Amino acid sequence: MSSVTEQQTDQQQRSLATGAARNLATTTKTVPQMQGISSRWLLKLLPWVQCAGGAYRVNRRLAYTIGDGRVEFIQTGADVQVIPLELGELPVLRGYEDEDVLGELAGRFEQREYEPGDVIVTAGQNADTVVLVVHGKLEKVGEGEYGGETVLATLADGSFFGADVLEGGEHDWEFSVRAVTPATVLTLPVARFRELMDRAQGLREHVDSFRDRPEAAKSADGEAAIALAAGHEGEPVLPGTFVDYEPEPREYELSVAQTVLRVHTRVADLYSQPMDQTEQQLRLTIEALRERQEHELVNNRDFGLLHNADLRQRVPTRSGPPTPDDMDELLTLVWKEPAFFLAHPRTIAAFGRECSRQGVYPDPVEVQGHHIPAWRGVPIFPCNKIPISKTRTSSVMLMRTGESAQGVVGLHRTGLKDEVQPGVVARFMQIDEKAIMSYLVSAYYSAAVLVPDALAVLESVEIGVAQ
Repeated sequence: MSSVTEQQTDQQQRSLATGAARNLATTTKTVPQMQGISSRWLLKLLPWVQCAGGAYRVNRRLAYTIGDGRVEFIQTGADVQVIPLELGELPVLRGYEDEDVLGELAGRFEQREYEPGDVIVTAGQNADTVVLVVHGKLEKVGEGEYGGETVLATLADGSFFGADVLEGGEHDWEFSVRAVTPATVLTLPVARFRELMDRAQGLREHVDSFRDRPEAAKSADGEAAIALAAGHEGEPVLPGTFVDYEPEPREYELSVAQTVLRVHTRVADLYSQPMDQTEQQLRLTIEALRERQEHELVNNRDFGLLHNADLRQRVPTRSGPPTPDDMDELLTLVWKEPAFFLAHPRTIAAFGRECSRQGVYPDPVEVQGHHIPAWRGVPIFPCNKIPISKTRTSSVMLMRTGESAQGVVGLHRTGLKDEVQPGVVARFMQIDEKAIMSYLVSAYYSAAVLVPDALAVLESVEIGVAQ
């Protein structure tokens, strides 16, 4: 019995337990954490231009549109048809708007399916067909400088070739086109186009006027040419010239992201030590607005960078995953002072795998104290706002930035009343009958691409299967 009593005495508490002691202690706290906060590199890297009038006008030299866009389609089950008005992307049909005739013309296209390796057109054969690429990837192949085969271009969804056969005259294909992946195309024999043109007087007159239209003098970039003389001797008559401007330059109006923050006065009065409740509520709300701001700068259909890249500045990948060759292709499009690549983190990982597979190990660069992966010395920054499609494809952007470099710029308005951050306003609204304070929180922003070659997009980038 005595031994049991001694054991019980030994097990008795001899000091204050931690659970009770915590009642007298001051707990060390963090500010509220938020998993949705990202690095937001795009907001940090873009040069921001003050828009005092709420709008930003981009004046450019006059450029000529040559019908190098992409066509879109409608799909019903396995059947595909080109949208009639989209046929205006073909140079000879640009500006023609008779929907009845375009609808009949759209119905004359024939749907064809091809497997990888199938040849769609062959060099040297008579060119008598227009081909629209509905889905898949094709290679335009020609003869190289020394007789070998070379890939001239890669064609993907929405591309087309052979549109010049509609202008009249006969010639042979100067290249071959073969399928790299399973592909669906729509074809229009020129004979079926001429049948319709014989019956539709308006279409015939439009094509005739296109043939007779003098070609405007333009530079390699499609801008109105500036006549110059160089290398001459003696006293020749120098050419006269002027620099023509776009008659209707584009204006970017500042967009806005807004919300109403509500805080109960009792919470703000009684529970604001050691942290101010209103301040923390406002901080997290602004973080969410900044995340939405970056999302809009990437994805907005009006001013978002993915939608504002010129069609000539968009290229598909050569094989699917992002390879060093694909990144080099982007650098050929934005070769004047490229600032940075922007890609989804999973896309960056896919590029790293391709580099490792090829035995290439690019050195990172240091930016603001961070070691950032890079290619050819150009940093590749992560951005989780770039979407990933259901088929696990994404995009990579490369841009030049700044007004002085005729690049991409961010737009905002600062110096506003009740401004809490540059371009962000938190304005007190009211206290209602339930003692709830309301604040209107607004962020004003937009983005502009000053000249087309400031931004390029690598499309249809395969990033692999989700883990």
